[in-house]
Parts: sequence; structure tokens; C-alpha cells
Amino acid sequence: MSLKNKWFLSFIILIFICSPVHLSAAADSATLLEKYQDYRQRFEGIEEKKDIAEAGFQVIEDQVFPVELETFGEVSFIPAFEQQYQRLAIFLADENGRIVYKTDQLETNNRNKGEMKQFNRSIAAVSFLDIDGNGLTDIALITSCVNITGDYAGKPYKVGDVLFQTEGDFYRDYRISDKINRFSMNKSVKTMAAFIREGYSTEFLYTAATLDELLEQGMEIVAEQNYTRQFEKLGRLQVVPGVYRMANYDVFMIYLVNDQGDIVWSLQPMGDYDSLYALKGISCKDIDGDSLMDIAVLARYSKEDSQGEMVIENDYAIYYQRTGGFYADTEYKRIYRCSEEITMAELVRKVRSYWGWREE
Repeated sequence: MSLKNKWFLSFIILIFICSPVHLSAAADSATLLEKYQDYRQRFEGIEEKKDIAEAGFQVIEDQVFPVELETFGEVSFIPAFEQQYQRLAIFLADENGRIVYKTDQLETNNRNKGEMKQFNRSIAAVSFLDIDGNGLTDIALITSCVNITGDYAGKPYKVGDVLFQTEGDFYRDYRISDKINRFSMNKSVKTMAAFIREGYSTEFLYTAATLDELLEQGMEIVAEQNYTRQFEKLGRLQVVPGVYRMANYDVFMIYLVNDQGDIVWSLQPMGDYDSLYALKGISCKDIDGDSLMDIAVLARYSKEDSQGEMVIENDYAIYYQRTGGFYADTEYKRIYRCSEEITMAELVRKVRSYWGWREE
């Protein structure tokens, strides 16, 4: 490269670095770093129980428990949310109030990527048990989070995590936490334990390539809603609703399978519910008026309420066929929540009416 070209390249780089957009990004990064450093200094300075509130953390009083841990002795389990950024921290305090262990390196603090402020709202469950079979008590934790923005803003979801006890310490295996949450095994401590301790897993429901793989792994087909339909963009497909039972929970999925037995699309209508209670119907029909067959699903699901009681709810999902496959409705879901008495036919009528169809 000539000297002239080198000078020109340096000039362009200088312009880029000094541009308003780049300077703004650099300023934002510096501000974020300052916030993080302030937060870390406050967190690291917590040495006694009384320091928790002084450092800007609010103790979750109804989740404070005395617990006997093999390598720590009798301690108090103290969870707390940092009030400015809503980050969760776990503390263990001895009988004198001295903090003998603390961590904020938790899966739930990584939901809002690249940001200090997180989506944590409450602790849904905490349990002390030997989950990995090494004779030491571990801590299984499930938090409830709520996104502020996006298609699912305001809708609670769970995040599971496990702190494995070792000699005088705890550690997290991010690979385990990732699978627990990526494959919806965060419904309860029982499902997490079934995965870690007993080897059960829902991963195959999301990664299988053929219907045979699903059946070999233990998925059961809901026979009364299993049929074949002609889809304009994807051809002739078998609609296969399937259930996999894990730790007393029925995980529900729908697969679209071609004549060769290959899975060409999968749907997850149960969302963040804990378990399928009853499938009320699956309807394949043009719903939004674009001459392409869509899919509507109506079912009853179970989940825990804020008091930990199991409740049953009616809910639905609509999937619109497009050139590239099927895409879940979010627009109509924002304005209509189905009643307990609604039927599949009534639901489809309501959604079609929303898109301008006249009553048949």
C-alpha cells in the first residue's frame, strides 16, 4: 500500500471514530461501565447481613430460610434484589450475621443482554436438595421474570438455575442452566431434578428431525387430533399433536410431518404454562383472509399462581401460514383473552371476524 493510500485509510478511520454515532456508542459504553463498577463495588462490600440493605439490596423476606449445609454448617439463605437494576443476589449468613457466601452470577441476571437492569420480579421456587448425587445439598432456584417491551411484554415467564455445592463453595454449570431454560425444563424443581439427576430431557422435542425420533424418545400422539391436511406453501402434511410426560408435567407440541416422516415445522402452543390439562381442538383453516391455511389451537393448561396454587386456564394460539412457514399471532392475542366456555368453532369465528370475514 502506498503512503498516500495509508494516509487516506487513516483519515477515514479517524472520521469513523470521531463520528457522532461512534462517539455516542462509546459514551454509552463508558456510562454502562461506570454503572457496573459502582454496582460491583457495592455488592463486593457486603460482608455482614446488615450491609445488604445499606448496599441498595432489598431482602425478599418471605424467602429467607435457615438451612443446614454440609460444608457451611447452619446458615440463613437470604435472596435480595438490587433495587436500581433489579438484579438478584444470593447470600448465606452464619449465626453471627457474617456473610459466608454470596453470588450474583445467576442465569436470571442474563435475560436482558448487555444491560444492567434485568427483568426479575420474584422468586417462584427455591429448594435445597442433593440434585447431582454427590452427597452435598444444592440450591435449586426458579425466578419469575416479566419483559418490559416486546411482543410478550407483561407476560411472566420462569428462569431456572442450580447452585451445586462443593467443598466450601458453590458453582453453576452454565450448560445445564442453558438447557433447563432453552428447552422449558424450568417449570418446577421436580422437572429440573428429573433432568439433572435422572437424565430425562425435553430437548428431543425441539431437535428431532423425524416423527420416528419423537416416538422412540417417548412422545405420545394425541390420536383424536391427528390428521392430514394440504398446506398451500408446504404441501400435504400430517398434523401431529404430541405429549411428553416429565416429572408429572405433560409437555405439549404440534408437529407438521411430510409423507416421508420428516418434521418440516413445529409449534409450541402451550407457551410458558406448566402442563397440558386437556386439548380442546386444532383447526386448520384460512383465518386471516390471504387464501393460505392457518392453524388454531385451543386447550386447557395448568400453571402455578402467585401463591403457588395450581390453576387451570383456557388459552389459544393462532399460527398464520406464510411463504417461509408458520408464525404465531401476537396482534389478536393482545386484545382478546378467551373465556372458559369458548369452543374451537367460536374462537375461529372471532379471529376470522377480526380479519374482516363475514359470519358464515
